[in-house]
Parts: sequence; structure tokens; C-alpha cells
Amino acid sequence: MKVAEPRPERVADAPRKRKHNRLRWLKWAAGIALLALLVAEGIYLWPRLHESWQALTEIHWGWVAGCIVTQALSLSAFGRVQKQLMSAAGVRVRQAKSVAVIYGSTAMSLTLPAGQVFSTAFTYRQTRRWGASPVVASWQLAISGVIAASGLALLGVAGALLVGGSVNTFTLVVPIAGVLAIVFAVRYVSAHPSSIRSAAGWVLGKINNFRNQAPDIGRERVDAIIEQVRFVRLGPRDAGLTLTWSVVHRLADVACLGFACYAVGADPRLSGLLFAFAAAKAVGSVPLAPGGLVVVDATLIALLTSAASISASQAVAAAFVYRAISFILVAIVGWIVFLVLFRKHQHEDLDYDFELQRRETSELHASRSDAEQRADRADPETA
Repeated sequence: MKVAEPRPERVADAPRKRKHNRLRWLKWAAGIALLALLVAEGIYLWPRLHESWQALTEIHWGWVAGCIVTQALSLSAFGRVQKQLMSAAGVRVRQAKSVAVIYGSTAMSLTLPAGQVFSTAFTYRQTRRWGASPVVASWQLAISGVIAASGLALLGVAGALLVGGSVNTFTLVVPIAGVLAIVFAVRYVSAHPSSIRSAAGWVLGKINNFRNQAPDIGRERVDAIIEQVRFVRLGPRDAGLTLTWSVVHRLADVACLGFACYAVGADPRLSGLLFAFAAAKAVGSVPLAPGGLVVVDATLIALLTSAASISASQAVAAAFVYRAISFILVAIVGWIVFLVLFRKHQHEDLDYDFELQRRETSELHASRSDAEQRADRADPETA
């Protein structure tokens, strides 16, 4: 009697099942840890919750309306930053479309696990739909992120100096140097494509030699990238408008937090407000929980109490109002915008990407053929 051997697919599925079980246990552990953190925060804040609830029942709705307006202004200004950077690369887009992408990407960033990854991918795909090349779309994401980080660092430094604390110069210099390095690198490539092409060709040749490949492998891809960078021209006007709208974006968000404090009857110190805002945003950028849940709230409450000189009960109420608008309300509006404007396009994205790549490749070959024909006409001996 012949013994049946185990089916290969079942043997292959065993590691997959173990991995799935391990991931399920990790999800349970993360959920229990988050629940424990919420319970601990509730126990810690319980003595002040009654006073905070009283502050919320006596809330000034005019200041709450101010919170909503300033948060909308903040997101609209960031849409202007994105629009201006696209304009510098020759990509024209309406402000309404830019702001819609900002709302959709912000909702993903706030609510999804690893939300920054989904947010970046969504923004990249939409800027490609506007006509941006892969290099331009990536450049826009990089420089807008660095500018936002620089503005946050400046706010934190200003708050720390006004509070009277010490400032680490390294934390201030690095983001500003990053902005300048990206801008000057792109402008140099735009102005000197031939020198960059020769240097890139030399590096590519060394890499191909190390990998035992033909010297010209990958040269077309390098030429395509350099050709795309040539269209990025961040002049003084575009740079000035980009920085101006970035400042408006950050200051409007700070104003939203300040109005939240006024809404619950608090009168925060400006220095402490800036410091608390910068610290909360910095903590929220660490992917510990979607939207920085719990950690951002705890940071706001602690620093509004210690640095902004308001009571603990008022800090709890102000943090609740600010997060209800900047987190919950923005996430709700963002997902509505996504479902209404972008959800129907998702199934078309793959075909669109293939078609876009094919069209850009054909345009690159056509431009190179035209350049070679002009060179032949200019040099009769070669012809």
C-alpha cells in the first residue's frame, strides 16, 4: 500500500500560516498596549476630568468657529505650497484640486496604520495625473516635506527661546540646510545638464563594470531623469511664494491651537503655545499610533500646563477641542473628499501608469532623435 505524500502547496502554506498567526498576535498585543495606555491616561487625568468637562460645557463657540476657519486656512495654504512647487516645474493645477489632494492625503496620514506611506503614495499618484514626471513628483514631495520640517523647527526654536530654554543649533541648521541643498542641486542640474550627464555616465560606467555589465546599461534612464529635472526651475518668485504659504500653513495651525485654548476660557502664553505646538507635531510624526493618538494628546496637555501656564483642566479641554478639529474633523472631511473625488479612479491607476510611462518614453526617444538630427546638420563631415 502506497503512503500518500503531503501536497506541496500545503507544505508551502505552513510558514505562511505561522507568519499570519504571528501577525495576528502582534495586532492583539498592539491593541492591548493601546488600551492600557488609554486606561493609564484616564486614571492619570481623572482628578481633572470633572473640571475639564465643566470647561467644555461652558465653551465659547465663537472661538471654536475660529478654530475651524484657521484649520481650513492651514490646509489651504499647504495646498498653495504644493501648487506653487508644481508651477515651478511647469505643471499647472487648480487650487481646488491641490487642496482636495491635501485633505485626502491628510486623512490617510491621520487614520491609517503606516499612514505616511499611503499618504505619500496617494499624493505621488495624483501629481503624476496632473502631468508631473516621476522626478518632479518626487521632488515636490521631498521639498514640501523639508520645508514643513524647517518651519516646525523654527517654531520650536522660537518657543524655546521665548520660554527661556536652551536650543540645539543642530536641530535648526539641518532642515534649513536640507531645503537649500535640494533647491541648489535642482537649479544646478537645470542649468548644467551636460556636466551632470557626463558625471552620471562616468559613475554608471563604474557601476556597470563592477557588475560585469555593458557600459551603457541604464544610460537611457539616467538621461530621462536629467531631462525631467531640467524642467524644474524654482526661481526667486516661486521660492518666495512657497515659503510664504508654508509660514501661513504653520501659523494658522498654531492659531487653531490658541483659539482652542480661548474657547475653554484659558489665556496661554504665546511662547508656551509655540513650544507645545512644535513638540506635539514632532511627537506626532513618529509612527507610534495613527494620528499620534494618545502621545500627541499627552504632550499637548503636559506642555500647555507647564509652558503655556494654563491649568491642567483647561489644558485637557483645550487639547480635546484642538484634536477634535485638527484630527477628527479633518479626517472625516478628508475621507469624504477621497470617496467623492478619488475613489472611482483607483481601478484605473495601473493602466494609466503604464500608458503614461509609454508616452514619456516615446517622447524622450523623439526628443533625442531630434537632437541627433540637429547635430548631424550642424556637422556636415559627420553626416
